[in-house]
Amino acid sequence: QVQLVESGGGLVQAGDSLRLSCATSGRTSSTYFMGWFRQAPGKEREFVTAISSNTDARFYADSVKGRFTISRDNARKLVYLQMNSLEPEDTAVYYCAAGGATRPLMRDNYPYWGQGTQVTVSS
Repeated sequence: QVQLVESGGGLVQAGDSLRLSCATSGRTSSTYFMGWFRQAPGKEREFVTAISSNTDARFYADSVKGRFTISRDNARKLVYLQMNSLEPEDTAVYYCAAGGATRPLMRDNYPYWGQGTQVTVSS
């Protein structure tokens, strides 16, 4: 069992920055990737970024590459998403997820999810 809690969402203007945090607890030894996904109203939940739990491997969606950075602090069991140069198209509920190593860019790779945190970017 793994528990995840996101925080840091809010309302910002285009061009601003936000940092999201994901606190993990429980039995995390079987977690090989941590990911961030987002879901806008009327759209499917989409991949944003993922990071290996014990290597430096990172993946980013093309839509956020160069603007978003994922990082982790294993000692504190935290995962971060630094979001810069935010655009209205980034508006969504952002979810933290914990899962395996086989398909880290896919939703079904992640059995554990947080409750989500709302990010709203005004133009």
